[in-house]
Amino acid sequence: MSEEIKKPVHNADLGFEQQDLSPYGVYAFLAGLAVAGVLVALVLWGLYRFMDRYERSQQAPQNPLVQPSTAAPRQVPAEAILKFPQPRLEKNERLEINDFLLREENNLDSYGWVDQKAGVVRIPIQRAMQLIAQQGLPTTPKAGTEPPAEAQTPKEAGQ
Repeated sequence: MSEEIKKPVHNADLGFEQQDLSPYGVYAFLAGLAVAGVLVALVLWGLYRFMDRYERSQQAPQNPLVQPSTAAPRQVPAEAILKFPQPRLEKNERLEINDFLLREENNLDSYGWVDQKAGVVRIPIQRAMQLIAQQGLPTTPKAGTEPPAEAQTPKEAGQ
């Protein structure tokens, strides 16, 4: 084999970009972006201060009979809770919803009186589904049809 070194072929149309983006351009853009961000933050801060000052100037004066409270607004004394009308806020949502769901589940899965004077009872859902599967649901006649008479045939009517 020959020890010939191949030189790359030079093509005038091919080559690398001579005017790449310089680091100065990237840094200038980032600096401009930071300055714009700071300016926007300052404008918004000034706008909110102005709106807050305007809102305070438009407030009606407070009634002199109102006593400023030093207590935390979220801490309510126990005696004040009883004065508050129903429905009251929940103290512990998770425990209260669990208790409610447990009571509902017990009502759905047990026998009991709904109205003892009227003789209305409740039965478990599973038993109710078994009874409906055995007996079926009550049906109503279609609109425009005549309900069946008590005597179905003439012979029964004559007897």
